[in-house]
Amino acid sequence: MKHSQKGEFYGETNKTVCFDGLTLTDTVYTHPKVDWHYHEHAYFTFILEGNVIEGNKKEVYNCVPGSLLFHNWQDAHYNIKPDGFTRGFHLEIEKEWFDKLSLTSDGLEGSTKISNPDIKLLMYKIFRASKIDDGDSDLSTQTLLLEILSKLKKSSQDVLHKNPKWVKMIDEILHEQFADLLTLDYLSQILNIHPMHLSRDFSKYFNCTLGEYIRKLKVEKALSLMSSKQQSFTEIAYQCGFSDQSHFNRCFKEINGINPSAHKKILFKK
Repeated sequence: MKHSQKGEFYGETNKTVCFDGLTLTDTVYTHPKVDWHYHEHAYFTFILEGNVIEGNKKEVYNCVPGSLLFHNWQDAHYNIKPDGFTRGFHLEIEKEWFDKLSLTSDGLEGSTKISNPDIKLLMYKIFRASKIDDGDSDLSTQTLLLEILSKLKKSSQDVLHKNPKWVKMIDEILHEQFADLLTLDYLSQILNIHPMHLSRDFSKYFNCTLGEYIRKLKVEKALSLMSSKQQSFTEIAYQCGFSDQSHFNRCFKEINGINPSAHKKILFKK
């Protein structure tokens, strides 16, 4: 089985940034198929444009723009790239980085497809930081990565400690229907819990209000749709359930710290 070295992701690399045990690469995938292999270090794969299929010994992931995967070191997998342009952003973490900060990758075993919008939004921030060559980008990346790993470990612990059944149910509903006009009564009826209970306890498990979580899902979806150069911001706004482009712009900037046009400029920056 092939052992991939640091920064090797089977394509044409647009940019590589290395510092303090971290390696960030922006790669255009050019191989129709990459047979079973594993990487030297733990790493994230973040699909920016196009599609790729990844399989491991347990699951097969169909990845589209906005898909985020975490692989622990030496986790074997294969990749298939359908026809068309595909681009991915990777963040590799050397063991020495964990050791230096007295951290461990235990509890982050195997491969994981991440759906948590907070983690995805943080990864978009890391991607943008990698494109802005200033003196603060390295520090920003390390800080954001620590926050991502903290949230990943918390998610693993939540699974172990068995959250109430409704927590998983509402997360699935919101991921599927975030663009619809949802009401508290509608959600509480589906979940078979009292609206007051849902409203009060939602933040206990999601660390934000129900409305804030829905806005995060909308903005995260909008970020993934920006990989299509054909769609206007108005079209993206309506597709994601915003009332108009002005509402979209406000929510986008509130969550990302920049406006949609600034993000799109960074996304396609050469």
